[in-house]
Amino acid sequence: MEFKEARNGDIVIRVAIKGSGPVVLCVHGWPELWYSWRHQISHFSELGYTVAAMDVRGYGGSSKPESISAYSIKNLSSDVAAIIREISNGPVVLLGHDWGAPIVWNTALLYPDLVRAVAGLSVPYTPGSDTAFIDMAKQLYADRFFYQIYFQTEGIAEAELEADVPAALRKIYYAISGDAPSGTWLTDKPGDSQLLDGMVDPDPFPTWLTTADLEKYSNAFQTGGFRGPLNRYRAQGFDIEELVAIRGQTIQQPACFIGGEKDPVRHFVTGFDMYANPGAACDDFRGSTIIDGVGHWVQQEAPAETNAALKTFLSSL
Repeated sequence: MEFKEARNGDIVIRVAIKGSGPVVLCVHGWPELWYSWRHQISHFSELGYTVAAMDVRGYGGSSKPESISAYSIKNLSSDVAAIIREISNGPVVLLGHDWGAPIVWNTALLYPDLVRAVAGLSVPYTPGSDTAFIDMAKQLYADRFFYQIYFQTEGIAEAELEADVPAALRKIYYAISGDAPSGTWLTDKPGDSQLLDGMVDPDPFPTWLTTADLEKYSNAFQTGGFRGPLNRYRAQGFDIEELVAIRGQTIQQPACFIGGEKDPVRHFVTGFDMYANPGAACDDFRGSTIIDGVGHWVQQEAPAETNAALKTFLSSL
């Protein structure tokens, strides 16, 4: 394993790289690091791929600009493009989880010549519209608590999460995992609640995340804080204007989707299953894999099953 830096103007992005062969670039979500792809890095580097995993801007060893606009999808996708140009002589396969999924889906649209194929984990591709999801959420959740609405006010969520980073991460990782009882994340609580109110701090933590793994994440967020990661949620309004040129477009490259059967993301909108037809806006959709008993952190909770699905996808290219 080696670490490299890719520059995108004033932004420096840290990338973990292992192996040789066709490049697969992995993009993590909230609140994670390049490290969330450790099982894929070790597995696919042994199968003849160069596997790279970035710290998204705002996280880990990458730059952490203060401004909210710096975290628009257009800016984050430009970081991915900068990495591709730095480490590859041709188009690469992109894997994205959580917020990393919208980043890679949109990178495929914004930089089609750099993207050979794309896989989304936990968040299917949805063509952009003229309304930001956060604005729809404010109507859907009204007087009820919804974490993305809570994240909008600068400083509030930062203070809560940074007060005890290890405990905050344990609660968040557990709440959206397949081990947590249904409703642990999208708990029906008053709109003036805090994120961690009512959340369980499991002891011991489920075995898919070891004490050493938790320390890796905790150390990074204790050092870097949560402002950058939270700014992605606050930047959704910028996406409406900045992505107008690709609004409504379908994914042209070969694509696939992998999700956890118990992931609460799939039911953000009451009565609607986001995972029901994940390839609807993909012109060359190679298949969907929904892993039983698994929650949101699919590539960490079920690495063998995730790797098997990704291997099938990569072999189809």
